Order: sequence, then C-alpha cells, then structure tokens
Amino acid sequence: MTRPRIGITTSLNATERGGREQRLDLAYVRAVERAGGLPLIVPMVATDEAADAFASLLDGLVVTGGPAVTRGLVGDLPDDIDDTDPDRVASDTRVLSAFLVARRPALGICYGMQLANALRGGTLYADVERQRDADVHSSGRGGTTHAVEAVPGTRFARLAGALEVNTRHVQAVETVGDGLVVSAHAPDGVIEAIETADGSFVGVQFHPEAMEPPLDALFRDLVARAREAG
Repeated sequence: MTRPRIGITTSLNATERGGREQRLDLAYVRAVERAGGLPLIVPMVATDEAADAFASLLDGLVVTGGPAVTRGLVGDLPDDIDDTDPDRVASDTRVLSAFLVARRPALGICYGMQLANALRGGTLYADVERQRDADVHSSGRGGTTHAVEAVPGTRFARLAGALEVNTRHVQAVETVGDGLVVSAHAPDGVIEAIETADGSFVGVQFHPEAMEPPLDALFRDLVARAREAG
C-alpha cells in the first residue's frame, strides 16, 4: 500500500560559520515511518506561492516543537524561552495555514499546537506558571511527567484517553481559537490538547514522539486521516 506523504517541519539553527540550517529530531521521522507514512522534510520557503505548491504535494503535516510563539501572546516571555526565528515562523505559518484553511490532516506538537491556536485567533500564556496557578510544566525548571485526562467524546479521548506525558513547555493556551475545542487537560487545568470538530487538526502540548514508549497512536491517526483524505 502506498505510504501517504507526511510533511514534517523543522527547527532553524545558526551554524558556526554564520549561516543557518534546518534541523529535525530523528524521533519525528521514525514516528511517521512507524505509522505507515512517508516522512518528507518541509523546506522553509519564503513565499505563499511556494508554500502552497509544496503543501499540495503532501497528504498530511506534522508541525514540530520549537521555541516561543509570540502571536496572540498574553504577557512577557520569561528569560528561559527564546523567540522563534522569524523565517521559521513565516514558513510554518504559510504551510500550516494552507492545511487549516483546506481542513487537511495535520498534527501540531507543542509549538505546533500553540501556533495553530494563535492562527485561529486564540491566545497564549507567555509563562503559564507565572500567570496562573499551574504546576511546573517545563523540564528546564524541574518538571518531569504529569497526568493528562481527555475530554470525553473527543478524537483525543478515542486515541489516548488518560495517560502520563512528558513536561516540556513554558507557554500554554489561554483561550482557544475559532473552530477549535479543548480535548485534554492536565490536573492543574492547563490545556494539553486541542482539535477541530471535524478532526482534521489535532494538537498536543506534550511530545508524543519522545515518550517512552512513543505515543504512536497520534501518528497512526494522522496517517490514517491522510490516507482517507487522499
């Protein structure tokens, strides 16, 4: 059976020689491959035309984790999280927007979930621990794992339900964007997953590709949705 083509976005990092290069954690690639998809790295294009053209080649999309999302931000970023390179933000926005507008299969992870929420008009806590009564959600601040409870009737509930997840974020969703619903919370009430009512987009605050074992159900679902849509 043909593998659906799943685009995976990357980070953008400075090199010792003064240039910049795209980098991708192999865990994302392996997760898509195990799920039956064909992983394709998404290039950081500079125009809407190129983004639309590349998006048209894909059957599904994974927007990976990253630094801070500043669109829809409430409050000031703390010192322990950096802004995301504007070129990465611009490229991710172009490609993700193409999928959201067309309601095509996409999975947002951490930064990817937050970016989708912001693009739909939602807001984000700059520092969820400082701005509300929340537990430590950052591994850099000593967070380890925490429980997540799914909202009954959601796609996330069918895929994962209640589970323990890793803790890797400083920002968090404050208000949910248009067309999105909350599908999971942490015990302290922090939003841990969102999705569209039609299931075309699923976003999670944690990193399923880095769990032990990885939460492959989210990637299998993406690939299955991509196959059905194709």
